[in-house]
Amino acid sequence: MSMEPLDGENQKKRVCYFFDSDIGGFHYGPGHPMKPTRIRMCHSLVMNYGLYKKMEIFRAKPATKREMTQFHSDEYVDFLSKITPSNMNSFVREQHKYNVGDDCPVFDGLFDYCSISAGGSMEGAARLSRDKCDIAVNWAGGLHHAKKSEASGFCYVNDIVLGILELLRYHKRVLYIDIDVHHGDGVEEAFYTTDRVMTCSFHKYGEYFPGTGELRDVGVIKGKYHALNFPLRDGISDENYKSVFEPVIKQVMESYDPSAIVLQCGTDSLSGDKLGCLNLSMKGHANCVKFVKSFNKPLLLLGGGGYTMRNVSRAWAYETGLAAGVELGPDIPVNEYYEYFGPDYQLDVKSSNADDLNTLAYLNRVKQLVMENLRHCGGAPSVQMTDIPTLPIDAEMDDPNTDEDLIPQDTRRSQRLLDSRIQNDGELSDSDDEGEGGRRNHARHRDSDSVESGGGISGRKYGLRAGIMQTSAAPTHGAGPSGHVTNVRVFSTPKASSMEVDTLTLPAEIEDVEVKMENGSEGGGGREKSDSMDIDSSSATTPAEIASEAPQGSTLDLS
Repeated sequence: MSMEPLDGENQKKRVCYFFDSDIGGFHYGPGHPMKPTRIRMCHSLVMNYGLYKKMEIFRAKPATKREMTQFHSDEYVDFLSKITPSNMNSFVREQHKYNVGDDCPVFDGLFDYCSISAGGSMEGAARLSRDKCDIAVNWAGGLHHAKKSEASGFCYVNDIVLGILELLRYHKRVLYIDIDVHHGDGVEEAFYTTDRVMTCSFHKYGEYFPGTGELRDVGVIKGKYHALNFPLRDGISDENYKSVFEPVIKQVMESYDPSAIVLQCGTDSLSGDKLGCLNLSMKGHANCVKFVKSFNKPLLLLGGGGYTMRNVSRAWAYETGLAAGVELGPDIPVNEYYEYFGPDYQLDVKSSNADDLNTLAYLNRVKQLVMENLRHCGGAPSVQMTDIPTLPIDAEMDDPNTDEDLIPQDTRRSQRLLDSRIQNDGELSDSDDEGEGGRRNHARHRDSDSVESGGGISGRKYGLRAGIMQTSAAPTHGAGPSGHVTNVRVFSTPKASSMEVDTLTLPAEIEDVEVKMENGSEGGGGREKSDSMDIDSSSATTPAEIASEAPQGSTLDLS
């Protein structure tokens, strides 16, 4: 079997998984370590493992400029929508102002890339708030460094903040957890003065980008003691990470009692990452997902950092399986990127023999201080809730299938209703027994001698500011608020255009699957219902195509 049910699963979770096939077509530029193709690689594993049978797959409507301005400044969003590689010389002053051009380069389709990332996180939050799923997954999200009016650390639009704002329309308190190797400074800064969001970040600290996130950064005004930071040293092992992560999060859940959780699953904390310096295995990283899932709260799983593509896709595919209640088998199935996973073609990412500089005394001391900060929090704050902001479309979308039971049994149901049903456990398709008893998997596969691209930064120097690719960066931004206040605004949104992409070649057992295309509207804040993904028309590139690498903040007032 390619996947086994998880032991001890007390209840099955409804999972909504967001993927836009356009995401892998964007390219930060030659030598840049951030490669959006990693999301497409992860999706290829998800599909070939058969996880599409366990969850609903959606293509979210890209976020619009007006939706982005719920957090970001109008002029910054307008700048992102206008600048292109061909006209960037006309925006030299703005590039400096908004920190675009160094770690955060201008590339073709920049605004579309931001829209896809933000759209998935906002749509996932909207579905969680409306109880349409228990877990929402958007690996294209998790870009936690972006500020209100500034790009930072490969991040332009902070999809996490936009997703949390959507959750706050329905939930009194939201917990944000960050297991990226870098501090989640953009999210912490956005909610630094409010007690309605608690941010908890486990990250490498000390001469490391972004230079924020020390133990004493705890929030201010109402938000005091609602920002928790756990600074780590190089090479932390699975056991040591678990020994601090689980007790801290357990105490946070007991003290703060959030009604929804956002987990940023940056995989640059894995062993062997090109920019990271921790030493987690895939299962050590995934243990955080499993532990947070065990609290049975609405959960938004997001991507983030991760710069060794084969390991990023392994970890996120495995964690998608955990969300759906299964553990993926160790042997990687044949897929479009099969060569990347050689020579052993195994799913696991193992720890290295790097020294763990986090001594037991150091971890216990930091854990003690974090717990002390948590005790100052004084328990879950009481929140006076007002009516949920609504639009005319909200009433219509509360139950879009309200008349389904009235359809006569001899009348054909709409394709949308038929396709919305996930395959039941124990239900077999014609190809479920392939690979057993001597039968061969009828998978088409393009041979290629190329190997994973991006072996480094190719000597390129990025700007004068301290950047994410410089491991000895001095602090460039404070963790606290910068004085800007953004009122949350909600707008209706028109459709956005999509890119043309190549055609994906899929194994035989997937080709017969038809996945829904929904119309209508969904989610709060005027978001339209996402079109569910059409598997047959999704796209992927071959390893050879990728290897060629063609050139191409601030605080919110929630009172």
